[in-house]
Amino acid sequence: MSAPDPTGTSQAPLLVIVDPAARLWDGESVRIARDVLCAGAPGTKVCLPESQEEIERALARRGSRRPVIVGDDAALLRTVQLLYRERELRDTALSVVPVGALDRITLVCGLGVPADTVSAARTVLDGVGSRLGLLIDDSGGVVLGGLHIPDGADRTPGADGPESASDADEAGAAQARPMGKMLRELTARSSTPGRAPLSGLSRTRRSLSRSVRAVRGVRGVRGEIPLPAQRLRVEADGELLADLDQPVAEVSVTPVKGAKSLAQVTVRPQAGPESGLVRVLASAVTVSGPDFHYRADALVGGPVRVRTWTALAGAWSLTLPA
Repeated sequence: MSAPDPTGTSQAPLLVIVDPAARLWDGESVRIARDVLCAGAPGTKVCLPESQEEIERALARRGSRRPVIVGDDAALLRTVQLLYRERELRDTALSVVPVGALDRITLVCGLGVPADTVSAARTVLDGVGSRLGLLIDDSGGVVLGGLHIPDGADRTPGADGPESASDADEAGAAQARPMGKMLRELTARSSTPGRAPLSGLSRTRRSLSRSVRAVRGVRGVRGEIPLPAQRLRVEADGELLADLDQPVAEVSVTPVKGAKSLAQVTVRPQAGPESGLVRVLASAVTVSGPDFHYRADALVGGPVRVRTWTALAGAWSLTLPA
């Protein structure tokens, strides 16, 4: 874990910003988070924005309040991006209570925030601000967990993750009735007195269950499926790691914890998982070549022909368990 933020997090009043997608996905978890935070921090202000513009206004008017995001990975990324753009990220102690589908809070939980709503809310109250590193690209984009090329998804928005922040909102709203809830609703309707059983209920349940298992299976074995090769030029701190005549299966860049502004750069060639594998530490990496997409945390970017990412140590503060 990175060094604690000496400014601390417990004294400042809270501004709790509940992402719209979180309210649609799991209103009960949102209510629990609000109750715990309001009980533990008198004077807490709760904001229920309906759009990104309202979120931006709430953050701009927060004063001395410490922002708490109730939402998923995309909600955290949008907030970090906004604070970085306004040059306020380094001096803002952020807190998060993850609410969303499990595959949409992997970044937040991977950073060290508890997945359980009550534990996460108590971490906001009792945790410590930890300085974390990130990546900044040459277009002003922010990467917290890491990036991968290729992105591993098809070009259909929502096939395996949001294409952009706006698509993330739509995807979160579309998931407001998850498979489990649909199955329970179907069962309840079939057993309601005075209502005829639904035709084909069993077939529908089996179909939905198979869909859930299929999606989980594809995502679970993605790392075992050979990725399509791309011809890319990869340079790390000026050192050439791959050129256009050497097809690569994957390029990944991940911030390294610590005081130095470094990232781990991994280039996996087409030949095999370990044959010719290159892994180095660098402060900046540039990827160029034919149009390519990349997955940066929960979002997919591109197509681009050249992009440079620079590592920054201790660039932001996140409240984590003490």
